[in-house]
Amino acid sequence: MPLTRTHVKPTTAPRHSIFSRRRAAPRRQQVVTTTTTTTTKKPRHGLFGGNRRTVQTVHHQHRKPTMKDKVSGALLKLKGSLTHRPAVKAAGTRRMHGTDGRGSRRRL
Repeated sequence: MPLTRTHVKPTTAPRHSIFSRRRAAPRRQQVVTTTTTTTTKKPRHGLFGGNRRTVQTVHHQHRKPTMKDKVSGALLKLKGSLTHRPAVKAAGTRRMHGTDGRGSRRRL
């Protein structure tokens, strides 16, 4: 069964440099209508059946942060923002998300 889609693409005048002194004229908009008709097809498979494998996502180690971790991480992030230190800001973000590595080293 054919599917019909209508796409409306506005066209505008070319922009001038932001450093130009004169003011740009009001833009006129011209509408161009394109109608596309498509039909549905059964997916084709290659020599070995195509790509049927699902890709597993990567598991990142993290813990559940406490309320204290969230507050101290937010303050650390604010401190990094105010002092222009990206590493401190990133450490605050990691603490808020529980990916700072705390509790990962255990002794037996």
